[in-house]
Amino acid sequence: MKVAEEISFIPLLVVIGLAFLVPLMLSRVKGLVIPIVVGEIIAGMVIGKSGLRLVEDNFLLEVLAILGFAYLMFLSGLEIDFSEVSGRETAGRLSGFQRWFSNPFVIGGTLFALTLTGSTAASFYLRSRGLIDDPWIMALILSTTSLGVVVPVLKERGLSSESLGQFILVSSLIADFASILLISVYVLLRSQGLTLDILLVLVLFIAFVAAYRMAYHLRRHLPAERIFEELSSATSQIRLRGSFALALVFIALAESLGIENILGAFLAGVIVSLLSEGEGTILRQKLDAVGYGFFIPIFFIMVGVGFDLPALLSSRSALLLVPILLGIAYAVKFVPALIYRTRYSWRETLAAGALLSSRLSLIIAAAAIGLQLGAISEAVNSAIILVAIITCTLSPIIFNRLVPEQSRGRDRVLVVGSRKSAALLTRRLREHDLNALLICGDEDQHRQALALGIPSICHSCDTLSSALREAKIDQAKAVVAMEENDEDNLRICRMARQVYRVENVVSWVRDPAQNIRFRSLGVRVVNPAYSTVLIMESMVLSPDAFSMTLDVDELREVREVKLQNRDLIGRRLSELNLPGDVIVLMIERGGDILIPDRETALRANDTLTLVGADGDLDIAVRLFARNGR
Repeated sequence: MKVAEEISFIPLLVVIGLAFLVPLMLSRVKGLVIPIVVGEIIAGMVIGKSGLRLVEDNFLLEVLAILGFAYLMFLSGLEIDFSEVSGRETAGRLSGFQRWFSNPFVIGGTLFALTLTGSTAASFYLRSRGLIDDPWIMALILSTTSLGVVVPVLKERGLSSESLGQFILVSSLIADFASILLISVYVLLRSQGLTLDILLVLVLFIAFVAAYRMAYHLRRHLPAERIFEELSSATSQIRLRGSFALALVFIALAESLGIENILGAFLAGVIVSLLSEGEGTILRQKLDAVGYGFFIPIFFIMVGVGFDLPALLSSRSALLLVPILLGIAYAVKFVPALIYRTRYSWRETLAAGALLSSRLSLIIAAAAIGLQLGAISEAVNSAIILVAIITCTLSPIIFNRLVPEQSRGRDRVLVVGSRKSAALLTRRLREHDLNALLICGDEDQHRQALALGIPSICHSCDTLSSALREAKIDQAKAVVAMEENDEDNLRICRMARQVYRVENVVSWVRDPAQNIRFRSLGVRVVNPAYSTVLIMESMVLSPDAFSMTLDVDELREVREVKLQNRDLIGRRLSELNLPGDVIVLMIERGGDILIPDRETALRANDTLTLVGADGDLDIAVRLFARNGR
């Protein structure tokens, strides 16, 4: 207990108190958007060695700051949303040169190579002027970007799924990953020299591939997935525990191989991102909450606590270095970003250069590593932190001023399907003041929708692409696929996600075995049979709560009727002329529950569940029961 007695929790209380107050105080600042992490660093300066000295060396805070640093790198890997960067634009009509530069990974890789070249040249110039000692670490520091700044800015402007946003996102991703990898290699070279130990990085990547493949197959193993699902809530939180365990495994493996642990943490985050693609929103929210709610604020506040303003002010070369580094930081991003001009306007090109110039977490992490290795001094480290604060505050402002207003987000919802349920959904979405449009392949359904005041576009099987373009799918914020065939729905989802970059895609999937194909695209899946059972369960278990959902449309009801009209036995649903917008939601037959489609034939003694307006349901019930109820 002696160690516990020597640990004081008062400094931790001060830091956590600041972590709580900083977001509240910044929310009151009008006209200037200051990143919260910048506020945390400044708060640390106030209470640290450059200010009031309320917090100095403290074992507990040092441990938590190290964990926050590793967790920050883990979340950096988690921020890579592969469902967002996996799509490709069609390039069939482009020339070879244009097709080459229509690939965001080619643009991003070329941009990073040019940035690294410019940063290296600038760093050697700084050494020749006596401003720094080690040009290699400075080159890597200047080559970084900040996904933590890029992603929120793109999402705020509604550009994360647009072409420009995708290219910026991929460029930032490549810069972050390549920088972390090169920093790890630099640490190995500096500490052990040019030996075969550098090949140990390959061991870490082999472990990365092996861990991903093993987790992927385990995830597809239904009994294991069922167990994970059962243990994902309450006190178990098995997915959260697994994520932490995975991060620590890779951090420990990197440390044992003599590699900088930020690479291990980053790769662990990438694995979690890959495994949770399309269905890991809740897990990511929990991981973000743990990181940004506790560990990461401690890291950034402790960066501010360690900021040595007296060392910076006492060093003439370090003071001179701040404006020079700031100019270089923008130059090595703006100049290579001119490659964007092969695809975009000058304003968009300059906007991309500005946003990619933002540095924050990774530049501070790289500087901390350089300081630990003795490659940079305290004064230079303080200068780098100042540059990070300035760029991550100024760059988003420049981007928002330059990016064209027409690049803002999407506003419409497209419902694709030829059943009455698709028309019903479109109608109800419009009642919620959404710009919803129906796309169907049935001429009769198309005419009925128009008669009910529902905007509709009719298409044939081979003109669906044209119908989606006519409906301005590039401006859609959501697409709902409700065709009767799973393959048709999968085709629609692929077009929406991979070609037109629609973020929110929902699909009706009849065969649950097909769920994984849809989810791999980032599509939200609805299984009709299971969903209908849940509705009926809700009506039995919580009739009052369920009736509240029906009150949204007081004229719409759900009724059951037993088929007694012999004239309808053997008839397909497509042959029935049901009144109004009545639809057959479900059929109970011989103890089995069927989800019907247009070709489903009726049999004697079928029990039908109908949905529709009150008056129309009366007519439909009399039709099926012949003598009414």
